[in-house]
Amino acid sequence: MKIITVVGARPQFVKAAVVSRELKKHASITEQIIHTGQHHDANMSDVFFEEMDIPKPAFHLGIHGLGHGAMTGQMLEGIERILIEEKPDFVLVYGDTNSTLAGALAAAKLLIPVAHVEAGLRSFNMAMPEEQNRILTDRLSSLLFCPTQTAIDNLTKEGYPFNNKLILSGDVMQDAAMYYAENSEARSTVFKTLKLHDFVLCTLHRAENTNDLNRLQSIINALEKINIERKVVLPLHPRTQKIMKDAGMKTDLTIIDPVGYFDMLELLKHCKLVMTDSGGLQKEAFFFQKFCITLRDETEWVELINGGYNLLAGADEEKIMHAYAAALTVQCNFNIDLYGGGQAAARIVSELIK
Repeated sequence: MKIITVVGARPQFVKAAVVSRELKKHASITEQIIHTGQHHDANMSDVFFEEMDIPKPAFHLGIHGLGHGAMTGQMLEGIERILIEEKPDFVLVYGDTNSTLAGALAAAKLLIPVAHVEAGLRSFNMAMPEEQNRILTDRLSSLLFCPTQTAIDNLTKEGYPFNNKLILSGDVMQDAAMYYAENSEARSTVFKTLKLHDFVLCTLHRAENTNDLNRLQSIINALEKINIERKVVLPLHPRTQKIMKDAGMKTDLTIIDPVGYFDMLELLKHCKLVMTDSGGLQKEAFFFQKFCITLRDETEWVELINGGYNLLAGADEEKIMHAYAAALTVQCNFNIDLYGGGQAAARIVSELIK
């Protein structure tokens, strides 16, 4: 069986590393990776392939820095050309980026079955490009690998299955966290320069926050207040850095460049709590038994909200401060299996073989 995997963004590199390692165990399977180039700089791309022993991409499209339509269209054209030449049995896509949708659409138009890892997630906010991408990708996919029962329920309510199969696989991000955390300390360098402990780990990159200067300033204002009491470490996406610089936003937060996966694992291990508008980091906080404040108005990971591990604060300064105060006193039971216990990749590969 020949599989072509399409990736383009940091979270997809992490997910693909786990599944690729499982695929290698089967001599009957060959995998080739297409890297669209969506995350193209060394800190957001190259370092993940090097650190996590992900097979080097067979194809690199180098498409980045464009609007959604142009980016997705160029990816679609490039991926289609490769699929026609390589004739895979399956195209494997991850998550909800433009790379995900382009890969699924290119395959579907060539009648090549699509397997979608992290299917069924819904924020119910159609203004999010990610929501548009994931809904369309689910509809195009033959195999829908759902990380949670909530994801299965979402698809069932939408009328699935059509001509596809729903599989409760668990979450490959937990596989990755469990596997790589064992040696992350030895392979991380972040604390050679960062002399902090008991800090707040924050990430901020989502367009709904960074494209709206009022929301962005409100979040920064709250982080500045928190920073007086407990240092806030902010590995900042290059795009967000540029937006803040262009807007003249100055801050005393501990801003560092984007970090590799092992550095992020060590930051998670040593922080007091997590504040983020990322989807993946909400779960990674749970994996490392850290409370999370989500800087969005909704989340796909509703089980974390329902279980009391996560608070939605949006971009409102006052709500963020209230959530921070609550986070310092909350007691959570993290000894619960929400995401498959580290066996998701094995389930995914087993179903592909079937």
